[in-house]
Amino acid sequence: MSSNGIGRDPFELRDLAMAAGERLEDATAHRIIEWAVGEFGERFCVTSSMADAAVVHLASEVAPGIDVVFLDTGLHFPETLEVRDFVASTMDVNVRSIQPDQSVLSQDAEFGPRLFNRAPDECCSLRKVLPLNAALADYDGWATGLRRDEGPTRAGTKVVDFDLSRRKVKVSPIAKWTEADQEAYIERYNIPVNPLLKDGFRSIGCWPCTRRTAPGEDPRAGRWAAFDKTECGLHV
Repeated sequence: MSSNGIGRDPFELRDLAMAAGERLEDATAHRIIEWAVGEFGERFCVTSSMADAAVVHLASEVAPGIDVVFLDTGLHFPETLEVRDFVASTMDVNVRSIQPDQSVLSQDAEFGPRLFNRAPDECCSLRKVLPLNAALADYDGWATGLRRDEGPTRAGTKVVDFDLSRRKVKVSPIAKWTEADQEAYIERYNIPVNPLLKDGFRSIGCWPCTRRTAPGEDPRAGRWAAFDKTECGLHV
């Protein structure tokens, strides 16, 4: 599946998202994706960090060949890239690895080395937010793997929402799932999982900004641990 054509009017998308968010609040994850695929067709994609492929699998069951957008920051753990490659070779999806305009070395040359240690918001913007914004130009709607129980910043996640900054419909089909629900789905369908999740990591991003978490810590406490920061900016 590949996206093409001219996008829909943002005001129409906003009204559509607000109505669907209320109507689909109690719908299953499968039904939410069915609605999105039926509404947007090839102008709908899934985004995945490749911590696991639960939402990718859900979408592939509804729309074989669906586009899966992966942000290849150049700073991922090798295990994350292995999951991406495994998903691309075993699931009926089209994985699009989106890279920033600059390589890590080029960014170092312009902004100084290890920008992630000095200005993580700027680094995330350059290597994640701006590349995603560019990639989503091909779509009217996109799916995420956000869950409400992942932390305070995600507690208000709607199953269907309007992303005002990007003027796209944002779909979070597993927003109501618990961690146990997701683990059960993964086990039932033998979904690929990043092995780092079994090695003390609860949330996985770029290697310089991710650490293991202690028992009882917030799942996202291992992200940007030296900063007052728990989100990269993709979902804020």
